[in-house]
Amino acid sequence: IANGIKPLATIYHWDLPQCLQDEYGGWLSRKVIDDFEHYATTCFTLFGDRVKDWITFNEPWCSTVLGYANGEMAPGRKEAPDTEPYLAAHHIILSHARAVRQYRSEFQEKQRGQIGITLNMDWRQPLTDSEEDKAAAQRALDWQLGWFADPIWKGDYPESMRKRCGDRLPTFSAEEKELIKGTSEFFGLNHYSTAYVAAPKGKAQTLSMWGNVQAGGYFDDQEVELIDDPRWGRSDMDWGVVPWGIKHMCEYIQREYNPQGGILVTENGCAVPDDDVTVAQNDNFRVEFYQGYIAQLHKAIQCGADVRAYFAWSLLDNFEWALGYSKRFGLVHVDYKTQKRTPKKSAYVMSEICRTNVLHLPKRVLEASNFVMIEDGAGRKTTKDAPPSQKQQEMADISPRSVGGLGA
Repeated sequence: IANGIKPLATIYHWDLPQCLQDEYGGWLSRKVIDDFEHYATTCFTLFGDRVKDWITFNEPWCSTVLGYANGEMAPGRKEAPDTEPYLAAHHIILSHARAVRQYRSEFQEKQRGQIGITLNMDWRQPLTDSEEDKAAAQRALDWQLGWFADPIWKGDYPESMRKRCGDRLPTFSAEEKELIKGTSEFFGLNHYSTAYVAAPKGKAQTLSMWGNVQAGGYFDDQEVELIDDPRWGRSDMDWGVVPWGIKHMCEYIQREYNPQGGILVTENGCAVPDDDVTVAQNDNFRVEFYQGYIAQLHKAIQCGADVRAYFAWSLLDNFEWALGYSKRFGLVHVDYKTQKRTPKKSAYVMSEICRTNVLHLPKRVLEASNFVMIEDGAGRKTTKDAPPSQKQQEMADISPRSVGGLGA
């Protein structure tokens, strides 16, 4: 703050106290709503004189689906994927709304800040022009983005979710709908990649972050198959590099939600295997990632998307949850033994963009950032940061399929 840096503080980033999990089951209990409101109030009280911009929750989809459907993140539950993810999400949305109400009623006028939520969403492009694939792509958006955004901007869950889930999807009372609607003063978006979506033939099987086959409950409810274009570059997380996806994503948010405070891209970046500091100082793959994505973000703005902020993930190489220090997203290389910081080439590129508000990039990078439809007969199962041996085994276990002549 002393150096003119304006913080955007996140109140909750997947870090539920273990004691609350042990006491009443964490996000599966309505008791958590009061405790989260108390915690948020404490943050506003202690830091609100310096922090003027707040995010209540970062990526609640991860907390709910990875925590309560496939069990790959805390608290590691996968016993009831047909109900627990929906219940946890319900309580997170209500907790968000209660925290926002408290901020607005007790702190906002004096502290003169703003508050909202950040949702993670990769773009979902229909594999074909068939009505089935278009509907599947919309379900993919509804079951991740709309699940949280629709109650906050529209007042209730997406119709597709209410219809397919029935009474397994909790309902909001009239008073709760009124409490929730309008409780984000900006649309926080974390975006990294894109996938094509097809309506599955037979039972859908998707791959998790770790390459595990996902089926049942939440995964059956949305009934989608995700497919990557094999021509896409891939980060060290094995995520496809698809710059045009961020343009489509921001345009969709603008069209669907028209957020009054605009869109804040709160995370966008890529992991590169640059453990060696000499290699890291010439991280051209990351440089071109940022050039392509920022170019497409600029196009989104030109097409009417109200994008007001962009955060590169991340400033420093850091601890990536279950992946530990094995993946490096930073603009600055960190020697984990000595803690020495060394700016990478991408750091200087991003610094120049920030300083001049101008993006310089090679013509080939700009051209490569544009939308190109997947070729007939191409496609691979999409997966995220799976250990190579496990990922290869899981992908071998799922045979390719064909939709409208397009192999997947």
